[in-house]
Amino acid sequence: MLRSRRSLLAALLVAPALLAARPAVPGAADLTGKWAFEVVTENGTGNPTVTFKQEGEKLTGTYESQRGGARPLEGTVKGDKVTFTVKSGVDLVFSGTIIGDTITGTADFSGQGSATFTAKKTP
Repeated sequence: MLRSRRSLLAALLVAPALLAARPAVPGAADLTGKWAFEVVTENGTGNPTVTFKQEGEKLTGTYESQRGGARPLEGTVKGDKVTFTVKSGVDLVFSGTIIGDTITGTADFSGQGSATFTAKKTP
Protein backbone atom coordinates (compact mmCIF):
# COMPACT_ATOMS: atom_id res chain seq x y z
CA MET A 1 0.00 0.00 0.00
CA LEU A 2 2.86 2.38 0.83
CA ARG A 3 4.48 1.66 -2.50
CA SER A 4 1.28 2.46 -4.45
CA ARG A 5 0.91 5.77 -2.56
CA ARG A 6 4.51 6.67 -3.43
CA SER A 7 3.88 5.80 -7.08
CA LEU A 8 0.75 7.91 -7.11
CA LEU A 9 2.55 10.83 -5.42
CA ALA A 10 5.43 10.59 -7.90
CA ALA A 11 3.00 10.56 -10.83
CA LEU A 12 1.18 13.61 -9.47
CA LEU A 13 4.46 15.49 -9.06
CA VAL A 14 5.86 14.57 -12.49
CA ALA A 15 2.70 14.98 -14.60
CA PRO A 16 2.53 18.82 -14.47
CA ALA A 17 6.18 19.07 -15.54
CA LEU A 18 5.56 16.74 -18.49
CA LEU A 19 2.49 18.68 -19.56
CA ALA A 20 4.35 21.98 -19.36
CA ALA A 21 7.14 20.61 -21.56
CA ARG A 22 4.78 19.74 -24.42
CA PRO A 23 4.66 22.30 -27.22
CA ALA A 24 1.41 24.21 -27.48
CA VAL A 25 -0.81 23.18 -30.39
CA PRO A 26 -2.22 26.27 -32.06
CA GLY A 27 -5.99 26.48 -32.25
CA ALA A 28 -7.68 26.35 -35.60
CA ALA A 29 -7.73 29.78 -37.18
CA ASP A 30 -10.99 31.18 -38.58
CA LEU A 31 -10.28 33.76 -41.27
CA THR A 32 -13.92 34.40 -42.18
CA GLY A 33 -14.50 38.14 -42.59
CA LYS A 34 -12.90 41.24 -44.16
CA TRP A 35 -9.16 41.84 -44.13
CA ALA A 36 -7.18 44.98 -44.97
CA PHE A 37 -4.02 44.01 -46.86
CA GLU A 38 -0.84 45.95 -47.46
CA VAL A 39 1.04 44.40 -50.39
CA VAL A 40 4.58 45.73 -50.94
CA THR A 41 6.23 45.18 -54.33
CA GLU A 42 9.35 46.68 -55.89
CA ASN A 43 6.97 48.97 -57.85
CA GLY A 44 5.05 50.28 -54.84
CA THR A 45 2.46 49.39 -52.25
CA GLY A 46 -1.16 48.36 -52.77
CA ASN A 47 -4.00 48.09 -50.27
CA PRO A 48 -6.53 45.50 -51.45
CA THR A 49 -9.48 44.36 -49.36
CA VAL A 50 -9.91 40.61 -49.03
CA THR A 51 -13.08 38.90 -47.88
CA PHE A 52 -12.59 35.31 -46.74
CA LYS A 53 -15.15 32.58 -46.14
CA GLN A 54 -13.67 29.58 -44.37
CA GLU A 55 -15.29 26.14 -44.07
CA GLY A 56 -12.93 23.77 -42.29
CA GLU A 57 -9.62 24.01 -44.16
CA LYS A 58 -11.27 25.30 -47.36
CA LEU A 59 -10.98 29.01 -48.10
CA THR A 60 -12.97 31.00 -50.69
CA GLY A 61 -13.67 34.68 -51.12
CA THR A 62 -12.85 37.83 -53.08
CA TYR A 63 -9.75 39.95 -53.56
CA GLU A 64 -10.62 43.56 -54.39
CA SER A 65 -8.10 46.16 -55.52
CA GLN A 66 -8.28 49.55 -57.21
CA ARG A 67 -6.42 48.29 -60.27
CA GLY A 68 -8.07 44.92 -60.79
CA GLY A 69 -11.53 45.17 -59.28
CA ALA A 70 -12.98 42.17 -57.45
CA ARG A 71 -11.61 38.70 -58.28
CA PRO A 72 -12.38 35.29 -56.75
CA LEU A 73 -9.89 33.44 -54.58
CA GLU A 74 -9.50 29.87 -53.35
CA GLY A 75 -7.15 28.38 -50.82
CA THR A 76 -6.54 26.41 -47.66
CA VAL A 77 -5.90 27.01 -43.98
CA LYS A 78 -3.85 24.44 -42.09
CA GLY A 79 -3.05 25.32 -38.49
CA ASP A 80 -1.40 28.73 -38.57
CA LYS A 81 -0.60 28.59 -42.32
CA VAL A 82 -2.73 30.01 -45.11
CA THR A 83 -2.30 29.76 -48.88
CA PHE A 84 -4.66 31.18 -51.45
CA THR A 85 -4.68 31.95 -55.18
CA VAL A 86 -6.35 34.92 -56.83
CA LYS A 87 -7.29 34.09 -60.42
CA SER A 88 -6.59 36.82 -62.95
CA GLY A 89 -4.45 37.25 -66.07
CA VAL A 90 -1.52 36.51 -63.76
CA ASP A 91 -2.36 34.22 -60.82
CA LEU A 92 -1.44 35.74 -57.47
CA VAL A 93 -0.38 33.07 -54.97
CA PHE A 94 -0.29 34.23 -51.34
CA SER A 95 1.33 32.19 -48.55
CA GLY A 96 1.33 33.41 -44.97
CA THR A 97 1.39 32.78 -41.26
CA ILE A 98 -1.60 33.64 -39.07
CA ILE A 99 -0.97 35.23 -35.68
CA GLY A 100 -4.26 36.24 -34.07
CA ASP A 101 -5.95 38.81 -36.33
CA THR A 102 -2.82 39.38 -38.45
CA ILE A 103 -1.37 37.49 -41.42
CA THR A 104 2.14 38.07 -42.77
CA GLY A 105 3.74 36.43 -45.75
CA THR A 106 4.75 36.54 -49.39
CA ALA A 107 3.01 36.62 -52.75
CA ASP A 108 4.18 35.26 -56.08
CA PHE A 109 2.82 36.69 -59.34
CA SER A 110 3.21 33.61 -61.58
CA GLY A 111 6.96 34.10 -61.69
CA GLN A 112 6.58 37.68 -62.96
CA GLY A 113 7.35 39.29 -59.62
CA SER A 114 6.87 38.89 -55.91
CA ALA A 115 5.77 40.84 -52.86
CA THR A 116 5.51 40.76 -49.11
CA PHE A 117 2.24 41.42 -47.34
CA THR A 118 0.66 42.12 -44.00
CA ALA A 119 -3.08 41.78 -43.42
CA LYS A 120 -5.22 42.78 -40.47
CA LYS A 121 -8.78 41.62 -39.84
CA THR A 122 -11.22 44.52 -39.82
CA PRO A 123 -13.81 44.73 -37.05
